[in-house]
Amino acid sequence: MITGMNCMIAESAKIGENVSIGNHVCIQEDVVIGDNSIICDGVIICAGSEIGADAYIDFGAIIRENVKLGKHAFVGARCILGEYLMDFIENRDTQKHETVIGDEAIIRSETIIYGANTIGDYFQTGHRVTIREKSRIGRNVRIGTLSDIQGDCEIGNYVNMHSNVHIGMKSTIKNYVWIFPYVVLTNDPNPPSEQLLGVTVEEYAVIATGTVVLPGMTVGQDSLVGAGAIVNKNVNEGKVVVGNPMRELGDVVNIKNKTTGEPCYPWRYHFDRGMPWKGIGFEEWNK
Repeated sequence: MITGMNCMIAESAKIGENVSIGNHVCIQEDVVIGDNSIICDGVIICAGSEIGADAYIDFGAIIRENVKLGKHAFVGARCILGEYLMDFIENRDTQKHETVIGDEAIIRSETIIYGANTIGDYFQTGHRVTIREKSRIGRNVRIGTLSDIQGDCEIGNYVNMHSNVHIGMKSTIKNYVWIFPYVVLTNDPNPPSEQLLGVTVEEYAVIATGTVVLPGMTVGQDSLVGAGAIVNKNVNEGKVVVGNPMRELGDVVNIKNKTTGEPCYPWRYHFDRGMPWKGIGFEEWNK
């Protein structure tokens, strides 16, 4: 272990082999840090947290109590993992809310992930993402810069969200969904009220830029919501919808690539970048 100046490392901390610790680092009681990790200047790792092997924790990051971070993680400058919930603000009691983030995470600078979240392997954020408490997020999920995921959300595997997306509380987003910039999933049918009706987005759906989905709506599997739509009723499976108010144009299978004239949808048969069927095709992968 190589340690910089003015560090505070609790005796009960377990530091692996070949760990580099920068200046002014605070590592509290019962922290575990895996082999070959790099902890940069000004990092604070709070009691009971575990950092997997080969981690890189950049300048000024704060990892609060009871965070479990998998191996090969990158945590950018000034991130906060396991941020306090209201119980701490009100009572100064952390309630030991465990936050679990899987292997191979890339969490870019100034992202804040609250406590009581569970996130799968190969998670990736842009800069300044906020994820509130009690959400369940699958593997291979990417969330773009300045996006905001509210609490009590269910997000599946291989979900891609671009920048400036807002996902309201109680939303359910299933596997292989694409959500493009400035999309808002709302949840209050009579604002302001105590009633929350989350949006459901089914597998392989695509929601284009600037769309607003109203509370309780379902966006069907393989559907395409055109840019700027106001989704005020359920979107049927495999359909294209546009406009304000939303209207249905037809079937996604009829959409052609403007350059090649070839079919575009369902997209999973024509696009594989970042998907588990990359290089083999969806049909072969799905056998």
